[in-house]
Amino acid sequence: MIRGAVELARPANCVAAAVLTVTGAFVAGIGDAPVTTALAAVTTGVAVAAGNAINDYFDREIDAVNRPDRPIPRGAVSPWGALTFAAVLFVAAIGFAVRLPVAAVAIAAVNLVALVTYTTVFKGTPGLGNALVSYLVGSTFLFGGAAVSSLWGLNAPLVLGVLAALSTFTREVIKDVEDVAGDREAGLRTLPIAVGERRSLWVGVASLGVAVAVSPVPYLLGTFGAVYLAIVAVADAVMAYACYEAFSDPAAAQSRFKYGTFLAAAAFVVGRAVLI
Repeated sequence: MIRGAVELARPANCVAAAVLTVTGAFVAGIGDAPVTTALAAVTTGVAVAAGNAINDYFDREIDAVNRPDRPIPRGAVSPWGALTFAAVLFVAAIGFAVRLPVAAVAIAAVNLVALVTYTTVFKGTPGLGNALVSYLVGSTFLFGGAAVSSLWGLNAPLVLGVLAALSTFTREVIKDVEDVAGDREAGLRTLPIAVGERRSLWVGVASLGVAVAVSPVPYLLGTFGAVYLAIVAVADAVMAYACYEAFSDPAAAQSRFKYGTFLAAAAFVVGRAVLI
């Protein structure tokens, strides 16, 4: 049961999301707020764990086809146990979030609602489910920034969040292409099912194209220097290659996208630390 609960939470994803929140705080300027930054990171990690658990609960029949090794399909955790675990985590996330500044609390409130409604309302709607997940990923940077900075200091985290959201949308579309069989059997109308796999991949390519076009903006505005531009260019190249790869191997492509996203985040961190 304990092992199954840990698998439901997906600790690696929780840590990764917490790191994105810390990145947003760093880009905004942590200053004298390391404790607040840590609290925001913990809030993000717990909220993501809750979202993962509730998603697995509602996706248990789909996962029986697409991912039978997950905790609920293989019997490591009962559906009721997963739902209870998710509820406890959501309560804990709320308890952490209310200790943060008002702007961060507002973002947390929207995100907690989004995590619950994703699977129950938006996941089977062509494009909207992808857009919601993309917003959630991008908002982790803004959440971190809002935890330590005034609204006037959120320019860099906001740009980073937008870039992350656009690239995540592409990765989510690729993931839906990978999951077409199980999603179709479950009666979901994801973008690949609604418009076709190749067309949906081209929609993803267009979203990434916007992200790549926007990525030099912090350099052009003088916010970050040439070091940022060099690293983000590599991140753009990694994600562009993943788009190309998606047409033949969606599984490998959506995994590669994660590296590109984290590399883009690293560009902002280095850009903030080294203003040359």
